[in-house]
Amino acid sequence: MNDKVYTLGVIGGGQLGLMFTESAHAMGHKVVVLEPDPDSPAGELADEHIQSAYEDEDALRKLGLACDAVTVEFENVPAASLEYIGQFSEVHPSPDCFRYSQNRIVEKTMILDQGLSTAAFQVIAGPEDLETARKTMKFPAILKITEMGYDGKGQALVMVPDDLEAAWEHLDNPECILEEKIDLAKEISVILGRDKEGNISCFPIAENVHKKGILHTSAVPADIDSDLQEQAEEAAKTLATALDLIGILAVEFFVTKKNRLLVNEIAPRTHNSGHYTQDAVMTSQFEQQVRILTNAGLGDTRLKSSVVMVNLLGNLWKKRVPNWDMLEVDSHIHLHLYNKKEARRGRKMGHFNYLGNDLEELHKKAADMFAKLGGTVA
Repeated sequence: MNDKVYTLGVIGGGQLGLMFTESAHAMGHKVVVLEPDPDSPAGELADEHIQSAYEDEDALRKLGLACDAVTVEFENVPAASLEYIGQFSEVHPSPDCFRYSQNRIVEKTMILDQGLSTAAFQVIAGPEDLETARKTMKFPAILKITEMGYDGKGQALVMVPDDLEAAWEHLDNPECILEEKIDLAKEISVILGRDKEGNISCFPIAENVHKKGILHTSAVPADIDSDLQEQAEEAAKTLATALDLIGILAVEFFVTKKNRLLVNEIAPRTHNSGHYTQDAVMTSQFEQQVRILTNAGLGDTRLKSSVVMVNLLGNLWKKRVPNWDMLEVDSHIHLHLYNKKEARRGRKMGHFNYLGNDLEELHKKAADMFAKLGGTVA
């Protein structure tokens, strides 16, 4: 273990940056956050908050000169900003990793180039592509903007070919992909850490449930057979190696009803579906991120307990703060709040991890607790 005290930079001040900062502080390191929002969760906890735009070269220079290494907490940081910081500090993951994850066409092409499978798709760049797609694609299909889409935003379900043009116009005619709607059995994700020597360690695979495009629960261990588990881990390792990634990578997969594994998307950062690692794994995804940046060696990713993670959105707040006291009666529940100033519908405000031995029972208990807090999934 390296005894040096590192100063680590984070671009982005949201909840992922907050939990990274908590882990870095617990390990004795300092954190500088670059984030324009004066009230950001990570900025308030960090040793220094540079309040500025992500493209501000003076701020980027200041961040780079202050830090031993810089990372990000969301993937839409301009790659040019990361390249600029690279003149003054190490940047992990590299700008190239984000060029792949920021554009669905580039991302899916890279995935296919590695011999992996995705849902069938077609690029929609102009009116001429609409007619081709109507003839060649299977419907229903999902139209997705190629950049800046997340948590279900920038998407439209297209039930029949004749609805395609209207859906494209509704999205303001951007460059899109039209993706076949999968006959879905379940969704899973693999999160891994890869260090500077190329060593890779995967966290236990999570089985995820989304509601209205936003992650609702992650259950671990995922209910998949050993062959599918091995396929998913190997696919994620292949992608991390192809990207020459240093840091954390999340890979989301579709599992079809015929038990076929399809890569959905990648994120070269810590991930919502990895929040269970804070309480149920020997090393959390955030500690692993810190360990990689500080050359401390990869931590142990063995599962300590089965777990169901439940996202807490701003919808829960309604007219008042939820009664968190009811969670304290069960020591198997671990609550994590993000200290955001304003609760808005669909905004991620926190999560809880429910630990235990029986996953089926955990699902029921987690659902009951979510309902007691006032939550609905409709």
